[in-house]
Amino acid sequence: MKQTTFTIAAIQASPVFMDLEATINKVCDLIHEAAEKGASLALFPEVFVPGYPDWIWHVSAGEIALHQDLYARLLEQAVEVGGPQTERLCAAAREAGIYVVIGVNEKNSYAGGGSIYNTLLFIDPDGHLYGKHQKLIPTAPERTVWGYGDARTVKVYETDLCRVGALVCWENYMPLVRYALYEEGIELYLAPTYDEGSTWAASMRHIAKEGRCYVAGCCMVLKKEDVLKKLPELKPYYVDTDEWVNKGNSLIADPDSNILAGPLNAKEGILLAEVDLHRLRASKWNLDVAGHYARPDAFELVVHRPSIKDQEELTEPMKDADIPTN
Repeated sequence: MKQTTFTIAAIQASPVFMDLEATINKVCDLIHEAAEKGASLALFPEVFVPGYPDWIWHVSAGEIALHQDLYARLLEQAVEVGGPQTERLCAAAREAGIYVVIGVNEKNSYAGGGSIYNTLLFIDPDGHLYGKHQKLIPTAPERTVWGYGDARTVKVYETDLCRVGALVCWENYMPLVRYALYEEGIELYLAPTYDEGSTWAASMRHIAKEGRCYVAGCCMVLKKEDVLKKLPELKPYYVDTDEWVNKGNSLIADPDSNILAGPLNAKEGILLAEVDLHRLRASKWNLDVAGHYARPDAFELVVHRPSIKDQEELTEPMKDADIPTN
């Protein structure tokens, strides 16, 4: 029988911006730190490796040559699923003995190698990469760097802790996608993001109350100097930008929408909170939107679930990856 309580960590940190190897090094250290603090699962922000391409909100769309150069540099620092970088992440999770969910810029090495996806990787305590989710619809200028994600990757995973699923940033504003996770009985709802505003925080609490689940909203912190140190040519575009490009404001909420940890503002840190599955189940007594509070006689959601063959295609490259033993 599964334990009914365990601790999760939402890791609010800064990547080593646009530096793949240095960011992976930092992630491995943070995985171990979270485990030492008692976490059974560690969540990292959206595209933490090697960072969020913040320039898309500052450089006008018509500056094609600059966008092309920046895109090429991001592609060069992107992660190949099943490659040496994910092997290192898997090794760190195994050594620490915890689950890890982390956002990466994924290079589509399985089909041409020229496109990037906003992807979440799911790693278990044995160091196995057991799943991934691709952001379905990049938001506004994000579409200039990321492709549309594979809908087959919308999934809740049965783990030794509980049922875990995730949506990235503004995917969480898509009611039908949220409901697809509720229907699969999600218990720990992960929401890695680049959003930090009050509306986002309110949405995290609303989703926790609506879905009767624990919700962790995890955002990176990023300073203007982090961006310009790596990309000094962007200085003219950041003249009016404050010291903090993103202040984070990560938080964890319970099924009654109470904030258990955070928001953490303008600094790096690890938020910890206890998940109590008995308390979650008790909260279903008066609201279960996919169960007794649904009206299947009046409303129906049809979800095109992946076939077994589809699931194998999505995970096969990860199963084939050799996980290092030291």
